[in-house]
Amino acid sequence: MRVKEGSFLWYLYLDKIYCLLSFRNVKALLEYFRLLDVHRKNTLNDVLFYHFLHYVTNLKSRQIRMVFDMLDWNAVGEIGFEEFYLLVCILLSHQNHLEEQFMYCHSRHVFRLLDINGEQRIGTTNFHMYRFLFNIKREQLREFFHNFNITGDHLNYKEFKIYTIFANDKAKEKQRMEREKVEKRKRLKSQLKKIVYQIGVCQRFLKSNLFNKHYE
Repeated sequence: MRVKEGSFLWYLYLDKIYCLLSFRNVKALLEYFRLLDVHRKNTLNDVLFYHFLHYVTNLKSRQIRMVFDMLDWNAVGEIGFEEFYLLVCILLSHQNHLEEQFMYCHSRHVFRLLDINGEQRIGTTNFHMYRFLFNIKREQLREFFHNFNITGDHLNYKEFKIYTIFANDKAKEKQRMEREKVEKRKRLKSQLKKIVYQIGVCQRFLKSNLFNKHYE
């Protein structure tokens, strides 16, 4: 899943620590929501929602319908601005590779979204259906339920919260290792430049000495 370049969401900034929009961005998003709300009901129905996501993302039709059903938890056929705002933050966190950070910061909201049946627990089926929103791979999902599923075939909120902490720490460690690799490459490149420069100086020095000896 990705946000299409040039779309409205492409120009919104998501805070990398709290995974929320700034006040200015929220105001801009609210105006955008009002433009989409052609029926002036302060909500978006499934048709308006479909065209919005189809325009700003590369999600498939089936996935868009799934997301709408997930947000429309009370089955009224519409979603309000709060659900719309939450979805935009999810999309931007995915775009900026902050999925684990978002799940950690907003674990309660994510849990409620995935708890479609309102049973205060998440099963493997629901998690598998919506893993594309948070860029969770199949093997990660299997590891998730194997390591954190303590109470049975479903996860309660405490287990899910523990997972978000673990996943966020793991993601940060991966980012740290990647930064170290980049810094190491930069140091090696700098050292290589110094060596090349020193070789060049030595070559010029030798040529100068040979030239002087030749004309002595």
